[in-house]
Amino acid sequence: MNHDRVHAREPSHHVDRWTVGVVESMGERDGHCVVTVRPVAPEGEAGDEPAEDADRGEPVELTLTLAVRDLFVSRLPIDDGESPIGERVWYRKRGG
Repeated sequence: MNHDRVHAREPSHHVDRWTVGVVESMGERDGHCVVTVRPVAPEGEAGDEPAEDADRGEPVELTLTLAVRDLFVSRLPIDDGESPIGERVWYRKRGG
């Protein structure tokens, strides 16, 4: 299975390959983490309005390993035990 990619901080490499989004939900399915992200315009470009070139703001489901989920959530600017819902992330859909 190909897993999708997600960063808690803005990537410094291949910036044009990443889409900015906001976490809408997180759950588990078949031993993997499923994160639903809504694409938004990058900061400084109309705030959190849906991005025109990112499927018009339609939610995207990302499939991650549980280890990647733990790593990216630990890097978000939230307190331990706080929900990542509503946090800004950078992602790449790879398919499966």
